[in-house]
Amino acid sequence: MKVCIVSSCGGHLTEVRALRPAYDRYPHFYVLNDRALLPPDMEGKTYVIAHSERDALFFVNLVEAYRILRRERPDVILSAGAGPAVPFALVGKHLFGCKVLFVETVSRIQTPSLTGKLMHRFADDFFYQWESLRRFFPRGRFGGPLL
Repeated sequence: MKVCIVSSCGGHLTEVRALRPAYDRYPHFYVLNDRALLPPDMEGKTYVIAHSERDALFFVNLVEAYRILRRERPDVILSAGAGPAVPFALVGKHLFGCKVLFVETVSRIQTPSLTGKLMHRFADDFFYQWESLRRFFPRGRFGGPLL
């Protein structure tokens, strides 16, 4: 099994890296939407894509997702948000048959994020970190806070 970890930089990356014990034993690679100082375990296995903020660069991200996923051929796409999760999940699931796992960010306590609302529709497994989000994500599962 090969895992693609897709994330924005900052808090989302911190959250998804908290899941490292679950994916570290499998071949994996990262996709970030901005350059960042990388820890040693991410060096040499991280792609950097255009930073889209609900704009036309979303379509660029779809093309980037296709190219990266065609090259790497992961079985699973894992993300805790934000923006780059959507194009990678769409392309991965519908063109390459990837399973999509999404974790709604810990910062959303009372209301869901836009990415969470979108990802809940087509993620194979969807997790939220606060019980208060249960009513927004009926197909999701409560996992408790990662951090």
